[in-house]
Amino acid sequence: MRLAFSTLGVPGLPVTDVIHLAAANGYHGVELRAHPEEPVHPGLDLAQRADVASEFKAGGIELLGLAGYARVAAPGDDGPVIEEIRALLDLARDLGAPYVRVFPGADHEQTTERADAVAARRLGTAAEYAADLGVRILLETHDSHRTGAAAMRVLGLVGHRHVGALWDVMHTWLGGEQPSESYAALSPYLGYVQVKDIASPTDTTPLPLGAGVLPLTDCIEVLSRNNWDGWLCWEYEKRWYENAAPLPELLAGGREHLGRLLNECA
Repeated sequence: MRLAFSTLGVPGLPVTDVIHLAAANGYHGVELRAHPEEPVHPGLDLAQRADVASEFKAGGIELLGLAGYARVAAPGDDGPVIEEIRALLDLARDLGAPYVRVFPGADHEQTTERADAVAARRLGTAAEYAADLGVRILLETHDSHRTGAAAMRVLGLVGHRHVGALWDVMHTWLGGEQPSESYAALSPYLGYVQVKDIASPTDTTPLPLGAGVLPLTDCIEVLSRNNWDGWLCWEYEKRWYENAAPLPELLAGGREHLGRLLNECA
């Protein structure tokens, strides 16, 4: 398995510095948070996009994916949501990223069946555009569909190889699933896995990997046992927790911890 980290842990950091951090700490790739407050977002022009792609190539670091914020099950018209996804897909194509992340985002007034159907319809429409660009849309286990079982309901309705799953291990665990259950649900669709650690179900302040309660050993064990050979991406949510320790000083230790788990589970 290859290791990456998300720029959610280093909000606003220039691309050059992000690439340097990855190379200096032994990571193979980076997930970029694609938001207007970040250096990389869909508002970049073609020249800026070319510069970002060149920086990653020169630095020898892979661009794993773009973490977008489209909410595919949210109430409202389909058009704006599909356009948001298409803008992310265009950016991913221009940067050479294989994946874009979207959220479910249903609200409490929607029935489960309605939310699933809306999400599947929008993802199915966007999938054809994604296929033309050679990029894959990943629905993250998050918010209204935080478990593998919930995400699988939507992905099963879509049935398109350019729509898959991003397994956020915190959300499936908070949703009551064991890693073996999450993997069983998501494995036919799995793009990559986001790892992290937290103090407790009621305190999700990010911690160094291995310092909290999330079942990272069990997650990596089930991936290894099934010969899954994809990406593990450390999503350290510094952007939302100002008092969390700075990510740069934790990166080397996180990489070493994941390396130990991979060796133990091999």
